[in-house]
Order: sequence, then structure tokens, then C-alpha cells
Amino acid sequence: MNARSAGWIKAHEGYRVKGQRCVAIKTLDKRAAKISETAPGHFVHEGLVEPVGPRNAGDIANTGFIIGANAVAVIDAGSSRKVAEALYLAVRSKTQLPIRYLFLTHMHPDHTLGAEVFREAGAEIVGSAALQQAMASRAEAYTANLKRLLGDDAFHGTKIVLPDRGVADSETIDLGGRELELRAHPTAHTNNDLTIYDKSSSTVWMGDLVFLTHTPALDGSIVGWIKLLSELKKNGAKHMVPGHGPGRAAYPEGAAPTLGYLKSLAQQTRKAIKAGESLNTALKHIGQDLKGDWKEFDEFNPRNATSAYVELEWE
Repeated sequence: MNARSAGWIKAHEGYRVKGQRCVAIKTLDKRAAKISETAPGHFVHEGLVEPVGPRNAGDIANTGFIIGANAVAVIDAGSSRKVAEALYLAVRSKTQLPIRYLFLTHMHPDHTLGAEVFREAGAEIVGSAALQQAMASRAEAYTANLKRLLGDDAFHGTKIVLPDRGVADSETIDLGGRELELRAHPTAHTNNDLTIYDKSSSTVWMGDLVFLTHTPALDGSIVGWIKLLSELKKNGAKHMVPGHGPGRAAYPEGAAPTLGYLKSLAQQTRKAIKAGESLNTALKHIGQDLKGDWKEFDEFNPRNATSAYVELEWE
């Protein structure tokens, strides 16, 4: 057993190693995540739009990677080691260049819990400057909840790791003839949202600032989220990758459904507050007419309405 393997085993107490064997990479291709090359050197894996569970191992968020002349950057890592390993194999099916970076768009476990796989591959884990504290304060809860939802088999080997550093404002990363612009944002979907703009393909990775098909999930500020989406229309991108739903869409047009949902939710919430409705009364109707084609609506809209009410009642 080499030092790297021994180190992994030591860091994962509770696991027994029965033995090791090597196999050719080509035999692992069937385990690789399904990816689409949406532009030269720009690959997206489209997560499922369904609840987290043992069957999908938490593969519900969009992830992917960008290849430059010298290095690779991976964007988001999925909910589990199993999901992240599949993404790693997808990278290796396209290039043997070093995976230099893993960019995390925000703290939520469906985007972050597979990160250890890429740290082991040598990547520096980068997020918003606010990400480390946000993840650290929720690490125990996220780990326990995902283990409960996924079950022992799908969660096997998963261990939350914190980012190596954070971006306070903006930063440009060069992968070798391919520049990526990282930008941290004020509180919107969360208080630690990060976008990644690939200049070569004019594509911006929005993380969960934009949802398609899947009902948006508010865990930050509805006022801040509406403001940010309105401002980001000017960023110059022509395409986007949302956090959930179809892996490629026109930009800023693709952000319109999320922005429309949030604006309507805020408007209805303000109306209910002005009418003197209690939270319990308001929750019976806020946003109900917005269901349309949104999936997971009955689970997420009440949460969103609650968050919006609590925020807006103090305006």
C-alpha cells in the first residue's frame, strides 16, 4: 500500500480495506458521468431533476469541467464521492492534463460533498470568501442529512472538506489560453454564491442563482437575488449553465423564469404582509399560482414563501 492510500484510509476512520487492485482506465468508462461538450473544451454533466435518494446517489446538480492548454477546472462536485468519482472519470476520458481547480458555486451539499475526490486528484478548492465559514457551520448537519437520504451504500466514503481559499470580489484564472473569471456576489440564493465565466465559450456558470425546470430554492435573500439577477444581465455572456435543469441555455433569457418566479413571490408576499396576514395564513396561497411546469414545487415553494415572508416583513 502506498503512502497516498494509507493517508486516505487513516482519514476515513470506520472503513476496512480488504485489498487493492488496479484496473485499466478504459474498463471504468461505463462508470463515468454522462457529459455533453457544449463548446470546444467545455463539458457539462446534467443532474437529474428529482429528490436526492439512494437510486441517484445524489446526482441532482449540474456539474462539469473546462479544459485549457495546461490544466483543467472542475465546477461543482455533486452530493457524494460516488457522483464525484463519476465526474472525475469523465474528465479523464477527455484529457490527462492536471485538474488544477475545483470551483464550488455555493455551499449546498448537492454541489459540494464530492469535493474530496478532486482534492485527492491535486485540485485547489476555491469558492466565495464566505463559503468556508458557511460550510463549516453546516458540515455536521449536511453530512448527517445526506447520509440519511442516500443510505450507507450511496454515501460510502463521502466526507465533507472545506475550500482551500476564497474569492472576495473577482479573480481571473488562466488554464492556458483560456481565461475564467470568478466573481463572488452579495447575498442572493445564498450568502456565498460564485459565478464562473468562461470567456472562450461566452458561457457563465450560474450555480443555483438560476434554476430551470426545478423550482428555485431560497436560502439567502429574495431582495438580493432579484437585484443580482437583474444586474448580471450586463455581464456579456451569451450562454449559461444553471445549477439545475437543462445543462445549457441562452443568457440572459434563460434566467428569466427564475427571476419571474422570485419577483412574483416577493410581490405576493408583500401584499399578504400589507393585508396583515399571519405567516400561517399567507403560506396557504403565496406562490400557488406560479406552479406551472416547475418540478419539486410542493416541497420548495412553501420554504421559499416562509423565507420571503420573514425577510420582507421587516422592510
